[in-house]
Amino acid sequence: MFKIYIFATMKLDVSQTEENYLKAIYNLFIALDKPVSTNKIAQKLNTKASSVTDMVKKLAEKKLVNYVKYQGVSLTVDGKSIAVKTIRKHRLWEVFLVRHLGFKWDEVHEVAEQLEHVKSVKLTAGLDVFLDFPRYDPHGDPIPDSDGNIITRDVEVLSSLLINQSSKIVGVKDSSSAFLKYLDNAAIKLGAEVKVLHKEDFDHSMLLLIDDHKISISHQISSNLYVKHIN
Repeated sequence: MFKIYIFATMKLDVSQTEENYLKAIYNLFIALDKPVSTNKIAQKLNTKASSVTDMVKKLAEKKLVNYVKYQGVSLTVDGKSIAVKTIRKHRLWEVFLVRHLGFKWDEVHEVAEQLEHVKSVKLTAGLDVFLDFPRYDPHGDPIPDSDGNIITRDVEVLSSLLINQSSKIVGVKDSSSAFLKYLDNAAIKLGAEVKVLHKEDFDHSMLLLIDDHKISISHQISSNLYVKHIN
């Protein structure tokens, strides 16, 4: 299934900070499925609400966001286009860093945050070709294609599975360095097949069979792993 976003053709002078705001608004809108409050944006970007209000007004003047006081913020077609382009570059660079420069998946985010602002369309297209058009980044997030299409797939969190259900780990809900390091230490990787052996009624912890070994994980861990059913 595709969610299609047509990339804007008009050229806008957008700063790195503005791109970061547009990307944050996009991600929050996807998660909440409604216009985003300035307080939510401030929390996401770890900044003051007053600074967010000033920036949102600036983005509204550029017709990159729709903003009505007390009603939240949403992206215009042009704003969404810039956000998706930025996300595309970020995720492509993450793939490159892991595959070809030896970065671990918990190390790539901050570097990709810098590289995502490179403006060269030719570089992004060449990177995509060099990587053989990857569909997902190292954390399992979909990579928009050159037209802004984003492939979606039916996934659910591991904690929702029932006893004896089998699935494959396909992504992480929490991509923090601490969580990713925990997964590495526990030998929990994307692509691993997992079967629920037992669920505790008290704390909802789970006993799993992951590939060929058993492991017990907390509800916090299972609720931050995306899985896809194995037919």
